[in-house]
Amino acid sequence: MSKARPSLRHFRHATLLGIIPIAIAAFVAGRTNGIPMAAGLHAQAEQAIARVGGAPVSAHFTTGYGWPTRHPVLSGGEHLGTATRDRVARAVAQIPAVGGVRWADGSAQAQSAFTRGQPLHCEEDVQALLRSRSIRFEEGSARIDAASAALLDEVAGALSPCLGSIIAISGHTDSTGPEAGNLDLSRARAQAVRQALIGRGIPADGLRTRGVGSREPVEGLEPTDPANRRIEFAVLSIRPIEPTPVDTPGPR
Repeated sequence: MSKARPSLRHFRHATLLGIIPIAIAAFVAGRTNGIPMAAGLHAQAEQAIARVGGAPVSAHFTTGYGWPTRHPVLSGGEHLGTATRDRVARAVAQIPAVGGVRWADGSAQAQSAFTRGQPLHCEEDVQALLRSRSIRFEEGSARIDAASAALLDEVAGALSPCLGSIIAISGHTDSTGPEAGNLDLSRARAQAVRQALIGRGIPADGLRTRGVGSREPVEGLEPTDPANRRIEFAVLSIRPIEPTPVDTPGPR
């Protein structure tokens, strides 16, 4: 008696069981590596703040969801004068590897200390965010899953230092189903992410989209593997906006 062949459903179930431990390991590794980075930047920021007389101010190198970040939020300086706040923001922005500074009350922002023509780290930051998590969509749809809103917030924050550059958003699918439908779905999902980022303050004229269907699977994965369903980002040209080191403060 011949053995029954495993169904596609069983194959997908087994594939997902294999992906889960990898995803967990990537999640743990990303968070573990990021925590020392954030702690080191925090220590440098505290020293820089003290040097310019901004001791009440603290620099926070974690997102609102507890993830390490190179884009600190400054708080605790509400009663300082504008000149002092400007000095504090500049001092923190000059720390190597800091990708941009903002105040918790939104009154001013500082650009990082990268020089003209030097590639910024926004693409690396976005890749790090998506290494352990992914932007998810409703089944067979370009509607972004509500659970991905927090991740999109972080992606927008990581892209902020590259404002003025051309950023490509690529949609990918696995090879399940007709390729014409995969192409349409991958384009629609890339467009949906573009609109979500525009709604989070990323300028529309710097965002490009493309859908490639299943033509570019992840290296080492079978084309049918669900892990090929993904959104990728790439900085096509580095032309960062160059305002004054600290943007003009708004009303407080």
